[in-house]
Amino acid sequence: MTTTQLAAANPVLRVAPAAPADAAAYFRASLVFHADVSDVASALAAGGDPGFVVLDSRSTESWDQGHVPGAVHLPTALIAEQAEQILDKSVPVVTYCWGPGCNGATRAALALAELGFQVKEMLGGFEYWVREGFEFETWQGRDKRDADPLTAPVDSENCGC
Repeated sequence: MTTTQLAAANPVLRVAPAAPADAAAYFRASLVFHADVSDVASALAAGGDPGFVVLDSRSTESWDQGHVPGAVHLPTALIAEQAEQILDKSVPVVTYCWGPGCNGATRAALALAELGFQVKEMLGGFEYWVREGFEFETWQGRDKRDADPLTAPVDSENCGC
């Protein structure tokens, strides 16, 4: 079967993969713009200054329901008027919202970038923070759930990614 015939029969290859150099550039750029929940948790757990600040861009009600310990709360709608008073432009910001089904962290990252902040978006948001078994804070105090075996290894601290 020729490459053309294979591509026609296979929806994965209907559009050919990018050239390796183009793929490398794309994936490198993705890492420039995104941070993984596990990587953020690891950097925060190491103690000391992680070199970035975590920003929760959700509503106050959502924040009270649960948030990443140590995160700064600044709803997206307030970024334009308050970010420069709350955040330091020399410190990168990692934004998050609810989860993969929400683009609030993307909107927050855009608003911050337009103000001149260095910014990344935390993939998975608060949903995956909790699903991976990391401690979170609520208005009632700290809490933690068992890791979801579909999102994090059950018997290991490291997924090997």
